[in-house]
Amino acid sequence: MFESEFLTSSDDSRRAYNRVLTQAADIVTEAFPSQPYSGKKPIDLASLFGSEFLSQQSSWEKLAETMRMVIANSVSVSHPRTAAHLHCPPLVSALAAEVVISALNQSMDSFDQAPIASIVEQKLIRWLCSESGLPKTADGTFTTGGSQSNYMGLLLARDAALQKHWDWSAQRAGLPPEARRLRILCSEVAHFTVEKSAAQLGLGTDSVVRVPVDDNFRLRPESLQAALENLKTNAFVPMGVVATAGTTDFGSVDPLAEIAALSRHSDTWLHVDAAYGGALLFSGKHRAKIAGIEKADSVTIDFHKLFWQPIPCSVFLVRDAILFDPIKFHADYLNPELHEEKGIPNLVTTSLQTSRRFDAFKLWLSLQSMGRKKLAGMIDHTIALASEAANVIRRSADFQLMCDPQLSTVVFRYVPSTGAHAERVNAEIRQTLFDRGQAVIGHTRVRGHQCLKFTCMNPTATDADMKNLIEMIRKCGDKIVGKMADATTSK
Repeated sequence: MFESEFLTSSDDSRRAYNRVLTQAADIVTEAFPSQPYSGKKPIDLASLFGSEFLSQQSSWEKLAETMRMVIANSVSVSHPRTAAHLHCPPLVSALAAEVVISALNQSMDSFDQAPIASIVEQKLIRWLCSESGLPKTADGTFTTGGSQSNYMGLLLARDAALQKHWDWSAQRAGLPPEARRLRILCSEVAHFTVEKSAAQLGLGTDSVVRVPVDDNFRLRPESLQAALENLKTNAFVPMGVVATAGTTDFGSVDPLAEIAALSRHSDTWLHVDAAYGGALLFSGKHRAKIAGIEKADSVTIDFHKLFWQPIPCSVFLVRDAILFDPIKFHADYLNPELHEEKGIPNLVTTSLQTSRRFDAFKLWLSLQSMGRKKLAGMIDHTIALASEAANVIRRSADFQLMCDPQLSTVVFRYVPSTGAHAERVNAEIRQTLFDRGQAVIGHTRVRGHQCLKFTCMNPTATDADMKNLIEMIRKCGDKIVGKMADATTSK
């Protein structure tokens, strides 16, 4: 009765699956957006859908119409004028892997649900640990993204600090009163997930100490040293230092080796958030920028950024597998201790998740498809793209470059010739281009100023594409300034 709804080994099921997959692929390619966004506002998108789909079975034609509607009103991450976020166009090889991952629907929590998948993930984790320079004792797990990976790093750092300073197990007894003395140190431009994790870990956002940065938005080692000494003087306990290898706005890489030395001297866990900058491990020209990452106790790397994987695809690494012990649990139905004794790999013991996708496969397949040389070329191209865009902006009197690009992001401002209403104009430029569907660019605030931002994630984009986008922003800004002047004159 329901056989046609599932993929099985029967000939009828295979034919149905092939037909649906082929038709879906055709719809994606036919309806794929030709501009960055349709320009529709939230209220317009909400009006596209009724509630009848909740109870009524639809024909294939209706399903196809729904797919076309969704595709047409999505942001095209592959368009050269989409440059707002760390949001990449996915590799075709990774999309092929996604079909396999979804069709097999393996769950990575136990070996009897994901036998070969468990082996592939373990091999890839060990290779990534080696590429990061971590010792042979290192281990890791795939995660949903940098937020989860950063949380894991601080969770393990918290539990290690409690054990070391007060012989206390948070896993068994929760947080002791002394936990209020724990502090996390990071740069003033580190990712917001540091505070978010501190709140979720029961430490509160007040436990986060933001350390000043230099002109290139890199954490100052001398300021970190002063902050560590100040904590000690005031009877606080530094439980972890978070160094960033690739900040979201500037791509800035903290001086990892110097921070590692200070962390080691103070006997403090070092977590390196390399969600963005971890790609430099495979760069032909820029790997030296993250020297010192091998000294970390834990590392975050996202592959749905400069590895061009579909979301989600991220990894969390630790320098010693034993550091996972605080999150290790055994369930008789899933991963009994007997399995460990027999060497059966149930990967639930290293993850915060139970059910989990086989995301390692798409990275595995992509690396085989591209090879190291092509991957390095793609990474280096996006960095060069940002550098050239910055050069164009630097030479223009209409713009102000806020910082030399460190990776593939460019932060800048449109500067009206009169200097009037600059904050409002920059905010309106981004929104206007988005509402027209002409471009999707980023925005942020730097030193109190409203700024625009390019995040160059598209290896197929060219210098000419970036110049055209800059010119589009200039013309848009000029029109907004002109309208403001006309409105002022008419009053």
